[in-house]
Amino acid sequence: MFGIHWAYIILLLVVVLIIFGPGRLPELGGAVGKAMREFRKATTEITNEVTAAAQSKPEQPTPTSTENTAKSSTSETNSSKS
Repeated sequence: MFGIHWAYIILLLVVVLIIFGPGRLPELGGAVGKAMREFRKATTEITNEVTAAAQSKPEQPTPTSTENTAKSSTSETNSSKS
């Protein structure tokens, strides 16, 4: 799980139990669960917004080589007239 050795997880749980005590663990677990739900909800909303924006954005056509040649020859003509 997350590349963490199981012994570290048990050690972490023991330290949390010592710091918070058995009475506050259910509160702490509920708070962590609620925070994770809110984070997932926000992440999903942002993903949906980005996806919708990407789909609604119109594609801009890329100029072809003949258009680039015509533009460059026009600009060369204009600069030589000056």
